[in-house]
Parts: sequence; C-alpha cells; structure tokens
Amino acid sequence: RELLPPWLVIVAGLTGIVLLCVSTKDVPITPLRTKYGIVLDAGPSRTILFIYQWTTTKANKTGVIRECSSCPVQGLGVSNYSDSPQKVGKNLEPCLNWAQKEIPAEQHSQTPLFLGATASMRQLNLTHPTLSDGLLAALTVALKATPFDFQGAQILSSPDEEAFNWVAVNYVLENFFKYDWRGQLVPSGKGMAGVLSMRGTSAHLTSKVEEGNQAPKEGVRLQLYGQTHNVYTHHCPCHGTDQLRSRLLSMLIQ
Repeated sequence: RELLPPWLVIVAGLTGIVLLCVSTKDVPITPLRTKYGIVLDAGPSRTILFIYQWTTTKANKTGVIRECSSCPVQGLGVSNYSDSPQKVGKNLEPCLNWAQKEIPAEQHSQTPLFLGATASMRQLNLTHPTLSDGLLAALTVALKATPFDFQGAQILSSPDEEAFNWVAVNYVLENFFKYDWRGQLVPSGKGMAGVLSMRGTSAHLTSKVEEGNQAPKEGVRLQLYGQTHNVYTHHCPCHGTDQLRSRLLSMLIQ
C-alpha cells in the first residue's frame, strides 16, 4: 500500500482543527406559513363547504393547494329556498361556525370565502331571474357577516363549471406537476386527461384543445403552472343519467 504524503496528512489535520475551533450558530429555518381558503359549492341537491390550505410554495407562479376538510350543509340546495331566501343564510350557519373553529382565528380576516352556484341556480336565473337575484343577495348578506374575506357569490356558467372540473381531475392526477426525488415541484411531462361529467339531463365532455388547433369561441382559457390551456366543453343533451335510467327501465320491461 502507498502511504499518504506527509504534507497531505498535515493539511487535513489542520483543516479539521480549524473546523472544530470555528464557532457555530444554529440558523433558524422560517416555517412556511399556511394559508386557508373556503369554497361553498352550491349544487342542485345540496351545498358543501370545503376548506383548502396551501403554503407560500408555488409552482410556476401558481399555488399548490390541498383540501383539508369539508362540511355538508344540511337541507336542500340553495335554489330550493327561492320562496324564502331569508332561510338560506340560516341554513349555512352551522358549517360557517364549524369553519371558524377549523381555521386559526388570527387568519380569519385573510381567508378568502367564495360561493359558486351551479345548474339549478342557472335554471332559476333563466326562468325567474328576480328570484335568483334575491337568493344571491341573501347569500351575500349571510356570508359578509362572517369574519372571513368574502370574495363573492355568483352563478357559474356551464363552461366555467366544466373547466373547473377539468382542472380538479388533472390536478389530482398530477398532470400539471409532480414531486421529484428531492421533493421539489417539476413539470409532470404527462398529457392532460379529458373529463366526462354525467348530469341528470345531459353529459359534458371537457378536454384541452391542442396547440395549433383553433380554440372554439366558447372555450375557457386558463393560465396554470406556467402553461396556457384552452379548455372546451362539448355538451351532449339528452344523454344524462335520467335518460340512461329511462332507457334501462325500457329495456328491462321489454
């Protein structure tokens, strides 16, 4: 075996002595601050309150969130209170009070709160716009009375609702980004999935319009995780669950 040169041993020893003699100090690591957001999904049959949380970490200027808890609101969907809009706010109170306990009090004023109404409210707005306006006004009064940062209560258009569904599915599938072996966020490199939503009276197929193809005018343009997505929904009327059930019963009878 060859022995190490004496000068190398001396240098290594001196380096070790210097490292031992240098005073050290722990550098405190500032914890990532957790933020919260509340979304009320006002569907045809019921309303659900969702609490989301995220930290200051972002992936290409877009937040990385996760659902931490939810509270199903007892009773019917908000459109069923068109004749007594004063009751719709009372119906939300138990879940709103629950959310105040789930989220730290010092963050209540910084927690955005949003309500999005879907199909039944769209229908009510078409047939009785005065009643739908009264419901939204009553919801606004009730949600503004909370300590949270109220961002609005509105009726989502069908393209927006389906685009949000598309985002949710591809987010869960980690098609926008993924974590590498170091735990850092990187582009996933996967393609985007299409989403088929089955409603009572219709079906909706939502997918991304590939680059180079002309995006339909009624599509939704999204900027997420450093990429632009043109999302389009194809509506299939008379292909919903009600029609499928009727066809199945007809086949069974025959």
